[in-house]
Amino acid sequence: MLDLTISIVNYHNEEDIRTMVATIEQYTPREITKKIYLIDNGDSTALTEIAKPYGDVTVIKSSGNIGFGRGHNQVLAQLDSRYHAIVNPDIVLTEDAFTPLIQYMDTHPLTGMTIPRILDDEGKLMSVYRKDPTVGDMILRRLPGMKKRKAAHTLQDEDYTKPFEVPFAQGSFLVVRTKLYREIGGFDERYFLYMEDADLCRTIRAKAKIEYVPYASVIHHWEQASGKSIKFLRIHLHSMRQYFQKWGWRLL
Repeated sequence: MLDLTISIVNYHNEEDIRTMVATIEQYTPREITKKIYLIDNGDSTALTEIAKPYGDVTVIKSSGNIGFGRGHNQVLAQLDSRYHAIVNPDIVLTEDAFTPLIQYMDTHPLTGMTIPRILDDEGKLMSVYRKDPTVGDMILRRLPGMKKRKAAHTLQDEDYTKPFEVPFAQGSFLVVRTKLYREIGGFDERYFLYMEDADLCRTIRAKAKIEYVPYASVIHHWEQASGKSIKFLRIHLHSMRQYFQKWGWRLL
């Protein structure tokens, strides 16, 4: 059994993935046995070239652009690892991020999933650690003001030098126990894009803790497409409706 498997979904993100895979290979020690799955939702010819230099990278062709969660679920049946990492293409490692997370979970059996320090391009901690979404919070995040409410939603009062439980950990870099991930069936495939990570967290929390672990850091080149594109905003709104229909329409 491998220590770690990693899945990355591609949809025209080849250059990001090239960099990300290279940094995973560079900073992850050989003592951690691993396999990286590149799930191709974009009919790319470049992924095979990206995988070629590495003996532990496999490309999986999807039938088309099947969505983020369903893309990650393509590897469920073949995972043979203790831990599985869900990683966005626009993540870059500048250090060994996996060893601290694996070691933490090895010594904390009640923790089912972890999220590291996720930093922006300037090295600032990103607000990706949140309470469960409410309708009000999803509206307020796009409006000016209400700083106290936004700070509470994004857990600004927590001590980020220490581990703590996170209700909703953004899905750009998550390490989950593979047995648990398979037990819950991975992502709910009703979400094409957005909110699938919030849904996954609620499902996992019914069985185990989710924790922020400050001993590992990664860089996230986050574009926030739904804030810049009407198309992605519509997809986000559709996913929000699916989420609240499943978990309840809580206003605040």
